[in-house]
Amino acid sequence: MTIRVPSEAAGSRVDAFLSETSGDLSRSRIQQLIKDGLVLVNGAEVKANRRLAAGDEISLEVPEPEPVQITPEEIPLDIVYEDDDVLLVNKPKGMVVHPAHGHLTGTLVHAVMHHCGDSLSGINGELRPGIVHRIDRDTSGLLIICKNDRAHLALSEQLKEHSITRVYEAVVCGVVKEDEFTVNAPIGRDRKDRKKMAVDPDGRRAVTHVEVIKRFKKYTYVRCRLETGRTHQIRVHLASRHFPILGDEVYGPRKAVTAFGGQVLHARTFGFIHPSTGEYMEFSAPLPESFLEALAWAEKQN
Repeated sequence: MTIRVPSEAAGSRVDAFLSETSGDLSRSRIQQLIKDGLVLVNGAEVKANRRLAAGDEISLEVPEPEPVQITPEEIPLDIVYEDDDVLLVNKPKGMVVHPAHGHLTGTLVHAVMHHCGDSLSGINGELRPGIVHRIDRDTSGLLIICKNDRAHLALSEQLKEHSITRVYEAVVCGVVKEDEFTVNAPIGRDRKDRKKMAVDPDGRRAVTHVEVIKRFKKYTYVRCRLETGRTHQIRVHLASRHFPILGDEVYGPRKAVTAFGGQVLHARTFGFIHPSTGEYMEFSAPLPESFLEALAWAEKQN
């Protein structure tokens, strides 16, 4: 692909200009192509922050996506909604979303690849099963998968703009006195333990809105609406307010309750603007049995 820079674009960064003019390529993808030497300005390699002049000639080479080495597995999926663009699933507690060290089989990705076949997005240079966002292994609930690049980019943009509705429910340790409160605290890697996240003034902006559903003598049933979506955000934010999620062995008390298979946290509601129709759609997933058991247990504690 060859593009000549018009006069009105003079002074623009090359990565910003290409992300606006090259169709379905995200800015991060453009930046990676620049690093790989696949973007030339007037025949020479450049950096992403190179300022353009009117008449500059940009050549852009986009390689075909490379398939990831994952063997599809026939694993049942709880499908909440599906069409040609997206797949919305209710992930069970205990299922890992994406293959990683120690979890090379049996993930949601393996199941999605079996269900969707070739109908998957090819973002960031890999043929990937449209994973736009993730939820933790021991968190249950709604997760959206994109079947093509257009849908993937549209949903990614909605995530960046914080226009997607993501509501979680949780049981936390302690009695929350306020009916509603907001945690606005940046999150970054824990400086003492890189496997964990922590509230950090140098971290990325993170905002969680919390509402009490029901109080017990020692625990509280809450609803959390994400304004941003950082790794472990709800778990870190609630723990920072001294209300760690029941069963959370990472951010909770040392003697965490283990009867419920990890943190009692459920992605209850997911709402988004459909990438093809422009219609706002919202779905909810029922509380899993383990969550209901945790509620019943919490209510009995004196």
